Amino acid sequence: MIPPADSLLRYETPVLVSRNPEKRSPKARALKVSPQQPVSTGPVPPPPKPKTTPTAVDPTKQAEEILNAILPPREWVEDNQLWIQQVSTTPSTRMDVVHLQEEMDLKLQQRQARETGICPVRRELYSQCFDELIREVTINCAERGLLLLRVRDEIRMTIAAYQTLYESSVAFGMRKALQAEQGKSDMEKRIAELEDEKRDLERQVNEQKAKCEAIEKRESERRQVEEKKHGEEVQFLKRTNQQLKAQLEGIIAPKK
Repeated sequence: MIPPADSLLRYETPVLVSRNPEKRSPKARALKVSPQQPVSTGPVPPPPKPKTTPTAVDPTKQAEEILNAILPPREWVEDNQLWIQQVSTTPSTRMDVVHLQEEMDLKLQQRQARETGICPVRRELYSQCFDELIREVTINCAERGLLLLRVRDEIRMTIAAYQTLYESSVAFGMRKALQAEQGKSDMEKRIAELEDEKRDLERQVNEQKAKCEAIEKRESERRQVEEKKHGEEVQFLKRTNQQLKAQLEGIIAPKK
């Protein structure tokens, strides 16, 4: 494990716990705590209530216990040596708060955090700054620190819920996109089939039109031939009628 990165949360000087982490005594093992997570989605359990003893409770020790419960110490192994670093219990002044703001602005600029939108870097730095404010408030008033702890946990749970919702919406969008892409290919295939069918039907229509035109032309020619033949027959019959009429008149005329 590498040493933890620089944080806006103020820590005490690292303390060497053991030179061989694998061979620590049971008493030293009790000092081991889980490292601080940069962004935790679950609520932090409330600090243990001090046992009622007949002797007076040291306020400084109680503040340290509360701070260790709210902001757990961090530990790391370097050169086969276990180091532990607890949160600072030194009260902060107004100048410390001003310096914290300047340091946060400087880190936001150095790490090129986005000013708007979703940015993990900006979220991490603001989370560290909020933890530092919780530390400063807890030293002066433990109840305020615990209330701010509830606010921080609620914010983290809300962000986690939005993140889960975002991931589910992205998965849903991907499924819909895949379905749309599959439906698009099916529709393109169906369109190609319909276009082929349309071309086939158009070909059949053109063939039927050609057949119809050929039949009309043939029938028109046949009708003209029939009309011509009929006209010739009419003319022949008229001439025959005239001849017969003339012959009849020639036969009837001498009798008078």
